[in-house]
Amino acid sequence: MNIRELLGRRLLFFDGAMGTLLQERGLAAGEAPEPWNLTHPETIENIHRTYLDAGCDIVKTNTFGANPIKLHNSEYTTEKVVTAAVRIARRAADACGRRAFVAMDIGPTGKLLRPLGDLDFEKAYDAFREAAVAGEKAGADLILIETMSDTYEAKAALLAAKENTALPVFVTLIFDEKGKLLTGGTVEAAVALLEGLGADAIGFNCGRGPDQMLPLLSELREYCSLPILINPNAGLPRSVKGKTLFDVGPDSFAESMRCLAKNGVWLLGGCCGTTPEHIRAMVERCRDLSPLPFDPKNRTVVSSYARAVSFGKRPVLIGERINPTGKKRFKQALRENDIDYILREGVAQQQRGAHILDVNVGLPEIDEPVVMAKAVSGLQSILDLPLQLDTSDPETMAKAMRLYNGKPLVNSVNGKRESMEQIFPLVKRYGGVVIALTLDENGIPETAEGRLAIAENIIRTAALYGIDKKDIVVDPLAMTVSAEQSAAAVTLEALQLIRERLGVPTSLGVSNISFGLPQRDNINAAFFTMAMQNGLGAAILNPHSDAMMTAYYSFCALSGADEQCMAYISRYSGQTVSASPAADQEIGLYDAILRGLKDSAAHSARRLLEEKAPLEIINQVMIPALDEVGKAFEAGRLFLPQLLMSADAAKAAFEAVRNGMGGEKAREQSRKEKVILATVKGDIHDIGKNIVKVLLDNYGYEVIDLGKDVAPEIIVSAAREQRVPLVGLSALMTTTVPSMEQTILLLHEEGVDCKVMVGGAVMTQEYADSIGADFYSPDAMGSVRYANRLFGHEQ
Repeated sequence: MNIRELLGRRLLFFDGAMGTLLQERGLAAGEAPEPWNLTHPETIENIHRTYLDAGCDIVKTNTFGANPIKLHNSEYTTEKVVTAAVRIARRAADACGRRAFVAMDIGPTGKLLRPLGDLDFEKAYDAFREAAVAGEKAGADLILIETMSDTYEAKAALLAAKENTALPVFVTLIFDEKGKLLTGGTVEAAVALLEGLGADAIGFNCGRGPDQMLPLLSELREYCSLPILINPNAGLPRSVKGKTLFDVGPDSFAESMRCLAKNGVWLLGGCCGTTPEHIRAMVERCRDLSPLPFDPKNRTVVSSYARAVSFGKRPVLIGERINPTGKKRFKQALRENDIDYILREGVAQQQRGAHILDVNVGLPEIDEPVVMAKAVSGLQSILDLPLQLDTSDPETMAKAMRLYNGKPLVNSVNGKRESMEQIFPLVKRYGGVVIALTLDENGIPETAEGRLAIAENIIRTAALYGIDKKDIVVDPLAMTVSAEQSAAAVTLEALQLIRERLGVPTSLGVSNISFGLPQRDNINAAFFTMAMQNGLGAAILNPHSDAMMTAYYSFCALSGADEQCMAYISRYSGQTVSASPAADQEIGLYDAILRGLKDSAAHSARRLLEEKAPLEIINQVMIPALDEVGKAFEAGRLFLPQLLMSADAAKAAFEAVRNGMGGEKAREQSRKEKVILATVKGDIHDIGKNIVKVLLDNYGYEVIDLGKDVAPEIIVSAAREQRVPLVGLSALMTTTVPSMEQTILLLHEEGVDCKVMVGGAVMTQEYADSIGADFYSPDAMGSVRYANRLFGHEQ
């Protein structure tokens, strides 16, 4: 019986930590564990056997960092390391006297993907593909993608595994204490993406103990229709006499894991700090439980990296303005590759209340796949709204869906066989909710029943591709009433029929109804209200239209969709709604930085130089804007992508200011103290360190970046020679935190006069205190705040 067949029949148990046990067996601080598959195979096999003796069903291979990106400086290839690791685990599993499974373990690359970082999506995909293929070839039973803090990297890994192997793929993510991924993703948004891509089980690991994962589990159960897997740490880490210890013992761990199992977890195991004793206690405490059944949620939901939008609670507003049809200025922007104009249009529509943004860049004279990719990437870097990918070109759609970070809305498919053959394979491969237009080879039916019949055929055909009807939104098409008096009535009847007989959401391009008539907003708003009354699920409209937005908020208040009329009151109470700046209007430097608009920031900075002194611009506009961004980030109103894009915008503005006053003169006048940053010895995960670097640089500090896998002696030497008053150290893995402590001890022993701030996924305040750090920050902005306090630069 394979692992898929066992899911739901009984609880399944993973093993615990590998690094914790390797450290006990001589793995040095900062030493990579993966080469031990080749240099110490007996030790690795013994650890697997110990976990199997404790009762686990699934052992994870010692391959967390085995990919070409992490092993590029190693003497061993990815294939060699993975093959050895899987064969070791296979021997142990086959010798245990019962059916046990080998999970090919795939961890993150340690890098941020573009546009936030420097790792290309396809390069990440290739790295994961190489590891996954080697794992399957060597005999793994499944693939476990774990400790993912970015849905985009998780997508690259999941696609690589699904497209290149036949193995089941489980995915676990690492959430912070606020219930967010590093890049701002929510549980709901992550579930939408992973389910859409075809994961076999999803859940959480690392970062938190079992008790802290219970609230996250409740949220996951609300949205998830797949088996749930949880591998928590043994509580929180602390340092005792140079050793990393965890605060949850085997009995407490087992009791907490029993609680998780009783609340719906099907697969249970451990991560950092868990030992065979933890696993044995867990198995004994949970073996009498049966998996709690779950019901398919049947939710129609799209997502960005950070936000999910579901259909059904209230009508969804899809902003239509990123589309060249009838827009001369937009066409000009596309021809001139003016992506900043597209971004400004996106920002303006979000400010006006759009829930989803339609993105259409189709012009005959441009390279549509390339421009679409730029537009999608740019919009996702500054906005957290889901996108509707709108194109009639299959190549453009395929590229956009592959690169999209989330579960997109796909516009569109229709009842023509050619259309369904082109679009449905893409929806199945990449996940998505598809707009289904009620037209076919015979055109658009004149009756509501005719349009219903096409919708039924589309849903039947989609099922043949493995696409559930919950991932279909039917558009019965609004035809212009000036050409056919009954057009509105037919569309409204079709809305009702589709909702009642098919049970799927509906969508309309509302403004089509008024084509050729004067004062179109009057007709549009009235028809929009009638359509909502007839069950319209989503509308593609212009959010800058006051008439349309008033109709929407009024309808929601009157229909009960707006609880206690709070949204209506918030929008209209005591004030008139001010119009958001249109994409072709000037945007100020402060707002450009706030919105992460790089080109606009540079342009506004150059204009300000005509009115203000350079240091006034920096201190009175740029730094306050960055402070506002930082506060929004810390409050959870803004996420890492926007934080980094705002930093990029500030950098572009600073370059404009610097060039306007004589090159290096501006930099010298605004430069603050020196700060050293380094990822400690043995750790090549430099995401956190790089984020801190970007922010400190924008606040004017002179950052000396020593890179990753940096020995204590190098850090001490640099701090002494350059007389640096602040050193920042980062570590992701529990196996490398001892290197952080060694660095701090050496700084003190050598008498280097500096403060030390630390951060990383495994760090806590208690841990930081125990290793002698002066400051611990759970996020990048905290490091900036500490530097400002330390050097007296607080605003």
